[in-house]
Amino acid sequence: MNYRSLPTLFIQAALVATAAILSLVLITRFVSPIPLSVSQTVTQKQTAFSVTGKSSMSTIPDKVELTLGISRKEANIQQAQGKANEIINKINTDLQALGIVKDDIKTQNYTIYPNYDYQQGGQQIIGYSVDISLTVSMTDFEKLNKVVDLATTAGANQVSGVQFKLSEKKEKEVREQARAQAIEDAKENAHELAQLGGMKLGKVINITEEPLNPQFPGPLMDAAMERGAGGGGPTNIEPGSTTYSYTVTLSYETL
Repeated sequence: MNYRSLPTLFIQAALVATAAILSLVLITRFVSPIPLSVSQTVTQKQTAFSVTGKSSMSTIPDKVELTLGISRKEANIQQAQGKANEIINKINTDLQALGIVKDDIKTQNYTIYPNYDYQQGGQQIIGYSVDISLTVSMTDFEKLNKVVDLATTAGANQVSGVQFKLSEKKEKEVREQARAQAIEDAKENAHELAQLGGMKLGKVINITEEPLNPQFPGPLMDAAMERGAGGGGPTNIEPGSTTYSYTVTLSYETL
C-alpha cells in the first residue's frame, strides 16, 4: 500500500462529504415545506334592518255586482214554479233589453221547499215555496239604478248584495301605484332612521308585502229598497270612492 496517497484520499473524502452537506442545505432551503391542513369557518353577517312603508289610495270602483231574487209561495209546486219562473224570465229579458250582456246574468240559486203547518199537531204540508236569485254584473253605473227599478217592477222581492269592485285591469293599475308609493315610503323611512341611529345600510335583502285592503262604502241597499221596491221614488245608488291601503316591508343588510 502506498502510504503517500493517503492524504489525497482523505482530501477527496472530505470534499465528497462537504458536497453532500451543501446539497442537503440547498434542498432544505429551496424545497417548499409540506402543506398543513387548516380548517376554516366562514361567517356571514345575519343582522338585518327592517322598516315598513305604507300607502293609501282613493279610487272609484268600475264594477258592481248585485243579487236580484224572487220568492214565491203557492198551494202546489207547479204553481210556485210557474209564477217564479215567469217573473225571473221577465227580469232576465228586461235586463238584456237594457243592454246587460247575457254572460253577466247568472243564476245563483234555485230552491224548492215545502211549507208546513205546525199548529195542527203535525207536519202538514200547506204549500210550496220557490226561491230564485240572479247575480248581475255591470260596469255601466248609469244602468245600476235602472236595473233595480226594472227588477222590482217585474216582481222581484229580493234585492241584496250590492258590491262595488275593481275590474282586473283597474285593480292591477291601483296595485302598481300603491306598491310603488309604499316602497318609496319604506325607503325614506329606512334612510331617515339609519341616519338618526348612526347606521350604514347595504342592499335590500328581502321584501314582504300585504295585499290591497279595500275599504268599501257602507251599505246602501236599505234606502234603495225603500225608494225602489217599497213604492217610493226611483232608486239612487252611488258607488262613492273606495280607499285601498297597501303595506310593504323592506329588509336591508347593515354595514
